[in-house]
Amino acid sequence: MELKRVVVTGLGAITPIGNNVSDYWEALKAGVSGAAGITRFDPSKFKTQFACEVKGFDPLNFFDRKEVRKYDLFSQYGIVAADEAIADSGLNAENTDLDQVGVIWSSGIGGISTLFEELRGFVTGAETPRFNPFFIPKMISDITAGHISIKYGYRGPNFAIVSACASSANALIDAFNYIRLGKAVAFISGGSEAAVNQPGVGGFNAMHALSTRNDDPKTASRPFDKDRDGFVIGEGGGGLVLEEMEHAIKRGAKIYAEFAGGGLSGDAHHMTAPHPESYGAYLSMKRAVDDANIALDQIGHVNTHGTSTSLGDIVEPQAIIKVFGEHAYKMSINSTKSMTGHLLGGAGVIEAIASILAVKNGIIPPTINHFTDDPEIDSKLDFTFNKAKERELNAALSNTFGFGGHNATIIFKKFVR
Repeated sequence: MELKRVVVTGLGAITPIGNNVSDYWEALKAGVSGAAGITRFDPSKFKTQFACEVKGFDPLNFFDRKEVRKYDLFSQYGIVAADEAIADSGLNAENTDLDQVGVIWSSGIGGISTLFEELRGFVTGAETPRFNPFFIPKMISDITAGHISIKYGYRGPNFAIVSACASSANALIDAFNYIRLGKAVAFISGGSEAAVNQPGVGGFNAMHALSTRNDDPKTASRPFDKDRDGFVIGEGGGGLVLEEMEHAIKRGAKIYAEFAGGGLSGDAHHMTAPHPESYGAYLSMKRAVDDANIALDQIGHVNTHGTSTSLGDIVEPQAIIKVFGEHAYKMSINSTKSMTGHLLGGAGVIEAIASILAVKNGIIPPTINHFTDDPEIDSKLDFTFNKAKERELNAALSNTFGFGGHNATIIFKKFVR
């Protein structure tokens, strides 16, 4: 069968460096770090005392008090990001059959704050168990997709993908596939996370996954730097409105880019460590390139998973070279996690937004906080260190990898009818 073409018609984001897409993009170009001391709880007993928190967010600017009680923070972020993307797209009941619009919205962890607070209350509370009646629906990872569907009346496919830090990229690829197979005309898809809390920080500390550079948080996320010491946990989320091309054109929608292809793979290796020969990452990128049916030299930019961890930052560049060969040295590579930190299940979608805007505007945001080359990483690759770069792009590739060996790669290209 002939597959339908899929385009991006709406963007929404709430991030540690900007609470909407415009502010997020301006901060990316300027190389702004979102890392600072944790304000959500007293972190003094923890090895890591900083994070990339969303700043200046008041839920009462978006929800009434009753609604706030029903939504975990990860859902609040998700709904706000979805609202922006939907408004940006102009998609509505007058120009679209809502039976043909779906929602795939993901979270790697879900309502961990709600779970923690409810269990803490149970353990320290009275003899008779008392749980909030919203406890379960606030906590479950699929609930944000449900809330968005209810709010807008979208009756197409509605669910959540959970694949750890690959979750929102995985969600976007699923939405893309539904549309190109003719199962829907549009999707709002993305993900959100809110794990800057005691179990989130404590759990990742126990794994020795987080940076402990407490004396200098803003330079703690150092992808591809010799002295990197772990990732910086972040929060927030983002959403894309994906739409069948002819449907978007017919209703006069603006089009940011074309969703060209997606690739998925499993490392089949280790619970948390990447495949030592980068085979899963290689397969994910190779499958995305094949799916997009695009020549390697048409891809000028790679937004890496680039978490600032010891092993991951070594194997991903190796995989890029395996896929692209000599062309790898002609591409502009970056890690926007150097600025946003790692949004876990929300990482893939905000990095997809950065890739889309790079293609649209011809600007590669920098990988900040580079001080010392790592001899285990090929220094001939262009990592766009410390300063944004202007570059005309035909297409960009975005990688997202998750614990469990889940790999997802997306390719966006300039839209040409």
